[in-house]
Amino acid sequence: MATQTYPIEIKPVSESRLRGLDINNVPFGRLFSDHMLVATYDEGSWNPATILPYGKLEMSPSISALHYGQAVFEGMKAYKGPAGEALLFRPQANFERINRSAARLCMPPIPEEIFLDGLRELVRLDANWIPTRPGSALYIRPIYFATDESIGLRPSQEYILAIICCPVGAYYAEPVKLTVTREYVRAFPGGTGAAKAAGNYAASLLADRLAKQQGYDNVLWLDGVDQTYIEECGTMNVFFVIDGVVITPPLGGTILPGITRDSIITLLKEQGRPVEERRIALTEILAAHKQGRLQEAFGAGTAATIAQIETIAIDGVELNLEVTGEGQYGARLLKHLDEIKTGKREDHHGWMMEV
Repeated sequence: MATQTYPIEIKPVSESRLRGLDINNVPFGRLFSDHMLVATYDEGSWNPATILPYGKLEMSPSISALHYGQAVFEGMKAYKGPAGEALLFRPQANFERINRSAARLCMPPIPEEIFLDGLRELVRLDANWIPTRPGSALYIRPIYFATDESIGLRPSQEYILAIICCPVGAYYAEPVKLTVTREYVRAFPGGTGAAKAAGNYAASLLADRLAKQQGYDNVLWLDGVDQTYIEECGTMNVFFVIDGVVITPPLGGTILPGITRDSIITLLKEQGRPVEERRIALTEILAAHKQGRLQEAFGAGTAATIAQIETIAIDGVELNLEVTGEGQYGARLLKHLDEIKTGKREDHHGWMMEV
């Protein structure tokens, strides 16, 4: 049986919008590159993708995604290498994760040829949009959502995959301050916590707003059953360093399997650093801080890469953490990852894909 192929139609812009723009100094996620990729699914199969000028999509107010939340997305980045080449960090992992998210929301899988080949072609066309300032990148946002014009509650029969790009700098300019929430939870066993589903992020916004009103940057999420164990921080995976051991909560259906998280664990193990994936209770963090054994904490995700945590508020008690110093794990890991992503350090893992 012949394998289906998916040719990509390209409709380039007549003139780039880059003229007169300083892409090294733009607000995060507000300015988008010249092109976008769009592919559709209907009648049980995928249609060839099109790369066209960035613009609006025409949709009916009855599409399923707006009513029942069948929508997943990804976050990934492209960088400039030493010779000016465009480099993608672990795109295969993003492809695999978006399809795991899609499966959880009863959505058909995206063909690898559409996702990866389309992604490469899109970044090739918009390579001049990749900023070169240290800590910056071209952020890439694939979004996959249901488009049936029906308000009947069932899995959609039609879908759109779109990929858009925007130049970005640092997500967090300073170390972050977190507060524990007891009123809200991010995920619970059997839910969609391990999927990068749009609804997960909508459900986090109120807790995030309340945290900001109290003077914090975001929330430290606890488990949804006992509200005892730490799971994530804001939209990032979280790491703690206690007595020289790096500890991060285990995956298990309630935590997003972060690609940056996986990369950090891989690097630590290669360096012979002790690292544990295990449950970590708030009481353990409080005790370790009181005893002077909690050395640092940091969040990890695509947008921020690694963000040092300087404050954790737990039931009215603020724990202040070290965020600078030569021995900081987070700072060393951030430097190591940035050097791999920009081609300044040899990639032993096959993580980078040149466009």
